[in-house]
Amino acid sequence: MRSKSNGRMKLAVIVAMLMLLVAAACGEEAPEPTDPGAGATTGTDEPQFETLEEGTLSVGSCLDYRPFEFVKGGEETGFDVELIEEIANRLGVEVEWVRTNFDTIFTAVAGGQFDAVAAASTITDERLETVDFSDPYFNARQSLTVNTGETPDLQSTDDLGEGDTVGVQKGTTGQAWAKENLAPNGVQLKTFEGLPQAMTDLEGGAISGVINDEGSSLAEAAERSGLEVVEAIDTDEHYGFAFSKENPELTEAVNGALAEVISDGTWEEIFKKWFPDLPTPEEFQAS
Repeated sequence: MRSKSNGRMKLAVIVAMLMLLVAAACGEEAPEPTDPGAGATTGTDEPQFETLEEGTLSVGSCLDYRPFEFVKGGEETGFDVELIEEIANRLGVEVEWVRTNFDTIFTAVAGGQFDAVAAASTITDERLETVDFSDPYFNARQSLTVNTGETPDLQSTDDLGEGDTVGVQKGTTGQAWAKENLAPNGVQLKTFEGLPQAMTDLEGGAISGVINDEGSSLAEAAERSGLEVVEAIDTDEHYGFAFSKENPELTEAVNGALAEVISDGTWEEIFKKWFPDLPTPEEFQAS
């Protein structure tokens, strides 16, 4: 006949063994699988992020802003285009370009219409209320472009006043600068959906000048008769890529790739291709 104490001992051993098995199972919980095709990179040291479509980074841009982003021969090209495509390549995703109106581009990316904005977009406090920006990737200045055949004596914004009309692109910091600095002096502002339309009016003598980012104005003026950028206006502006605030992982991943592109000299190569006559800014030189 078995003793009660011996039975209790065996029961205790069985319970202890079961508890050890449960603890071991919990301690060896399998990691959650990643989905490498859903816009996420894999690897322990690689950034984890999501995009709207598997394996694709959809990028909103107006695509009419030379030399940053424009279409030539049916292909997207320009400084921003090459830079974001290099970043996407390092993140293991393809780029899909989405043509959109610059005036609504930030609310569009915030609303999930595409993953990112690459459109020579100045980082501002107002825009930061709607979107997140990457680290700066370009130093920008405003500028005044004139028609030297129509107004040869117009050499700076100090020469503008009553009776002059200046073209600006809707939704840009150039428009904001002109509204603050020129409108109080009696200068009329004419708003355009895109820079090419403003430059066409200037070329035809319909307006006195155009206030716009220096880099794109130089590119446009070089392609048009009689137009010249006569003044650079230092406004301490920097461009950044914009993202939805709901996707901070993507912003972080792009920042990491951007830092690599700058440090290994790729940024400077792209910059020299599109701005051969400008010195490389110190903060974007290879380390």
